[in-house]
Amino acid sequence: MDFTLRIVMTGAALLGLISGSLGTLAVLRRQGLIGDTVAHAALPGIVLAFLLSGSKASVVLQLGAAISGTLAMLWVQSVVRTTRIRFDAALGMALAVFFGLGVVLLSAAQHTAGAAQAGLDRFLFGQAATLLREDLLTMAVTGALALGLVLVFWKEVKLVLFDEAYAAALGLPVRWLQTLLIILLVVAIVIGLQTVGVVLMIAVIIAPAAAARQWSSRYGRVLLLAGLFGLLSGALGAWISNLAPRLPTGPIIVLLLTVLVLLSVLVAPARGLLWQRYRRRRARATAQQAVVAVLQELAHHHPEDYPHPTATIQAALGANVPVEAILRDLERRGKVQHKPGQGWHLTNPPHTP
Repeated sequence: MDFTLRIVMTGAALLGLISGSLGTLAVLRRQGLIGDTVAHAALPGIVLAFLLSGSKASVVLQLGAAISGTLAMLWVQSVVRTTRIRFDAALGMALAVFFGLGVVLLSAAQHTAGAAQAGLDRFLFGQAATLLREDLLTMAVTGALALGLVLVFWKEVKLVLFDEAYAAALGLPVRWLQTLLIILLVVAIVIGLQTVGVVLMIAVIIAPAAAARQWSSRYGRVLLLAGLFGLLSGALGAWISNLAPRLPTGPIIVLLLTVLVLLSVLVAPARGLLWQRYRRRRARATAQQAVVAVLQELAHHHPEDYPHPTATIQAALGANVPVEAILRDLERRGKVQHKPGQGWHLTNPPHTP
């Protein structure tokens, strides 16, 4: 592989690893819209960082994005605490206001000397080919610090994710921990804006964690799987984009993540739809065998065509077995017969000795 491809694949893999892992902070709190809001709110920070500094260095622009995204989320928290506006509505307001401001600033910046060469528009849809070795170093260091904070505050993070009330009862600084989670999520988003852009960044945050959640119910495993899914999708997406130069890297990564989520929803052992269907069919077959066995046992003690009430069969099997539905199904298949007002008996009962 040539040097440029190695840089792009490494950058995309780092993005997937870091954003996928930290994206679990939003998915497990059922606040996926946070990622979308932060990504769009980063745009005015990017443009202002360029206008104020005159520099197009990725570090400077990402710093502006991080400040803008953090301010947007702090504003959302303030609105929720001081007004009757709900959290999702506040997120929608922040997304619209900050992104609108970013678009206005971006349009105005086009008339500024050097703005056209700054490549600010690449942050809208991403341009992985512009990644440099310095960008990889920034992503690696920033991501390592963010993941390190998650490990340092592992117990506190889990408490805030799953039971804020209990965390507050233990005396933990819940508000500060919530702010920490927001900052970590901002980091996960900002480092990927240059690669996949503002519009698609939400998918890189949400999809790996959503796929990983189908495979495990333990937070540690979900975090590791989300990072692994993101890493593989990022590297593979960059490689496929290199094979077809006209295909942009960001959208390919998102499409791969979408396929990964669909496969996880279908085949994951714990929650997969196909596995659930298989278990339901197996449980129903077992229940049918149990109903037939009860009718066979009753037939040993009564005449062959003696009907047995549904309540008698239900009492033998327990309330959890849908006896009525199973009997109707067996009747359609010709295995039992129903005498109206009396009950059920086997079509071909065993011979009584």
